Amino acid sequence: MKLRPKLLALVASWFFISLVNMSPADGLYSVALLDIDGAATTLEPFHGKVLLVVNVASRCGNTPQYKALEQLYLKKKDAGFAVLGFPCNQFGHQEPGSNEEIKQFCSSNYAVTFPLFDKVEVNGPQRHPLYVFLAGKDSPFPGDIGWNFEKFLVGRDGRILRRFAPNLQPDAPEVLAAIEAALADASPTK
Repeated sequence: MKLRPKLLALVASWFFISLVNMSPADGLYSVALLDIDGAATTLEPFHGKVLLVVNVASRCGNTPQYKALEQLYLKKKDAGFAVLGFPCNQFGHQEPGSNEEIKQFCSSNYAVTFPLFDKVEVNGPQRHPLYVFLAGKDSPFPGDIGWNFEKFLVGRDGRILRRFAPNLQPDAPEVLAAIEAALADASPTK
């Protein structure tokens, strides 16, 4: 059984090399998530796309941003862009509904077709791991989320490129220019 220690050493070496070669962005794509229907998923299907990650709410003064987010998604999705909506009830309890109610609201009121996910916490001790990645101490844009509809622009390679305030409209020139620049970047993808 001399092969067994060699096999263990080989597996251990492979594991170590995998960890060393993993970029911080790889963590973004491996975060465990639930979609709005409760199915387990990750962001791996979006690897290689430019992403606008937004914490959303149905009863907020910023809720009409759903319209601009959907228009932006429809206009740019064929170029490799996606809007990802993460409902959150941490700000004024403005997203109290169930996932089914949230999905129905978005569909009925704003014809949302961009991906929506399970309700998450974006701040505090129960902060979802995705938001630890986006806004935690190791993020290039660390700090608590200020309110509903804060936006993170993620490049094709998974790097966080920009963070936009909740009151900045998704179709503001500053946001559109950043998205266009990210789409023009032909960074290698997996």
